[in-house]
Amino acid sequence: MVFAITDLETTGGSTKSTKITEIAIYLTDGDKIIDEYSSLINPEQTIPPFITRLTGINDEMVQGAPRFFEVAKEIIEFIGDAVFVAHNVGFDYNVLRSEYNNLGYDFRKEHLCTVRSTRYMIPGHASYSLGKITNDLDIHLENRHRAAGDALATVKLFQLLYRKSSDDLKKFIQKDIQPKHLHPGLDLQTIDELPKRTGIYKFYNEDNSLIYIGKSKNIRSRVMQHLKNNSSKKGVTMREELIRVEYELTGSETIALLKESSLIKKFKPRYNRALRKDQFPFGLYTFLDGKGYINLVIDRVKNKNNPPLTTFSSKIESNRFLEYCQDQYKLCKKLVGLYPTSSACFNYHIKECNGACIGEEPVEEYNQRVEAIFEKLNFETDSFFIVESGRSKEEISLVLIENGCFRGYGYINKMMSNESIKNWKEAIEYHTEDKDSRLIIQRMIRLNKKLNLRKF
Repeated sequence: MVFAITDLETTGGSTKSTKITEIAIYLTDGDKIIDEYSSLINPEQTIPPFITRLTGINDEMVQGAPRFFEVAKEIIEFIGDAVFVAHNVGFDYNVLRSEYNNLGYDFRKEHLCTVRSTRYMIPGHASYSLGKITNDLDIHLENRHRAAGDALATVKLFQLLYRKSSDDLKKFIQKDIQPKHLHPGLDLQTIDELPKRTGIYKFYNEDNSLIYIGKSKNIRSRVMQHLKNNSSKKGVTMREELIRVEYELTGSETIALLKESSLIKKFKPRYNRALRKDQFPFGLYTFLDGKGYINLVIDRVKNKNNPPLTTFSSKIESNRFLEYCQDQYKLCKKLVGLYPTSSACFNYHIKECNGACIGEEPVEEYNQRVEAIFEKLNFETDSFFIVESGRSKEEISLVLIENGCFRGYGYINKMMSNESIKNWKEAIEYHTEDKDSRLIIQRMIRLNKKLNLRKF
């Protein structure tokens, strides 16, 4: 496998608006440098003074340099099938993609970030900027903020990681969308322009039929995952049918979950049914043992007539919740299913359990603490708003729970954050509570201990 270690110098600004002033690429197999390429690039615009102060590259230096379109073909040929690598690859890769997009060419490569991989493989450093991490690792960095100097230092860092564990390093290779696997009518430019924000998204096929609804805290990233999906036959089929993506920002993750659930019930998109694996397959249940103590148990959600107190996406998540309950409410590890034994639990021997496991603690005292958990989960008579981010910086989102029931959600301007509850209620779009909406709200409150709840 060959890697193209790349660094760009630019005129500054966003990845879409900036222009390249210098490029350097080193091809390596992880052990030695195979080939190298470097060139100044005429950006066809004035280089800002602060960029010149940073890089040393000025207008006079690039005046006689080739323009990007004049070297675009040789850069592609030089990189070939190599994995694109950069320190903070999101910047260099997307700047290069933008330059090629301006020429009508869709540049896509497998890519790897040495910031992410170094942070994972060599943890514990205060900073992972190229200057700081190379200094910490005694890697010589010459000509800082010039493409060849920074790229060569990145090569040395990459080789260090490769020698440490090439298998671990290769796990950080990110695949990009392959247009040949997608519907020819899908406009990839619209995918690139999707927001990296919280909301719901909808997939349509060429018949304008709604085929899938999803939600994400990063819409663009989640849609990209769908487009790269090779893990299931139905997922691949959906990807190949997709011709248009619509989205709706919610700001609030709670509202995104509620809206997704409601829309799926309303429209019943084909691939939501075909791909549906219950997102929360594990539930919290209780039973009384022979001595009258309330026991907690995690089991798969199967019987609709026996709904769980709350649900979990995985066994790991459910065990974390049990550990939290055991610690915060001083419960017995045996009775919450974390310490299978026929006698006293471990915590009893170190005096951190009051002895419910062997019948020493009064049943009423122990069960009262367990029931406090249920009260927190159920909010049966509580009235409050869940207050989260809005769809813009100027607003906040509201989810209304009144007398223990989900009522609806809405948005208000931040200037109204001190208004009366009556005015807040006027902003609410009312909905009917169902089992799923209740479980969604329970789960959000349970998982997010810092969730802003305004009681009234």
